[in-house]
Amino acid sequence: MLQRDNIKLGLAIGFIAPIFGLFGYYLWKFSLFTLNEFFQVLMMQKSLLSGIISIALIANAILFTLYINRQKDKTARGIFIATCLYALVTLGFKWFG
Repeated sequence: MLQRDNIKLGLAIGFIAPIFGLFGYYLWKFSLFTLNEFFQVLMMQKSLLSGIISIALIANAILFTLYINRQKDKTARGIFIATCLYALVTLGFKWFG
């Protein structure tokens, strides 16, 4: 999978990796709560939502660095685009949600 170099792969990785990062953070910090309670708290406290999404995007930063170092620039570009879209959605939740 690391051998392919295209934007579609980067977009797919870029949209999926933060979900794994979010669940990893949930297991690390919020495992006392059920998953449903965790998401309810996130929807009630928008500042917490934007912070946790920012932490979840660390997964994208790691993958972006990995692909840049392997000179898979198109895939890295897709990951970067997905990260920017996540950031815009996070700002939208924080400002308008």
